[in-house]
Amino acid sequence: MTQPSKRDVFKPVELIVLSAVLALFVGLTVLLSTRSPLLAVIFFGVAFIVVLVVIAMMVLTFKPNKSEQTELDDDELPPSGH
Repeated sequence: MTQPSKRDVFKPVELIVLSAVLALFVGLTVLLSTRSPLLAVIFFGVAFIVVLVVIAMMVLTFKPNKSEQTELDDDELPPSGH
C-alpha cells in the first residue's frame, strides 16, 4: 500500500485553519463593533461551522484526476462471469 503524500495528509488541516482564520475575522469584527465577548464567541463558532461546511462542499465539486477516474470506471463495469 502506498503512503499518502504530505499534501494529502495536510489538506484537511489547511481547510480547518482557513475556516478558523475567516471565523476569527468575523469574531474580531463583532467584538470590535459590539464590545460583547459572548456575542463575538457565538459569531466565531457559527462562522467557523458555516465556512467549514461551505469549503467542504466546494472541495466535493472538484473533478477527479485521471487515476481516480480510471478507478471509478473500473468499479462501474459489470462482472464478466456468468
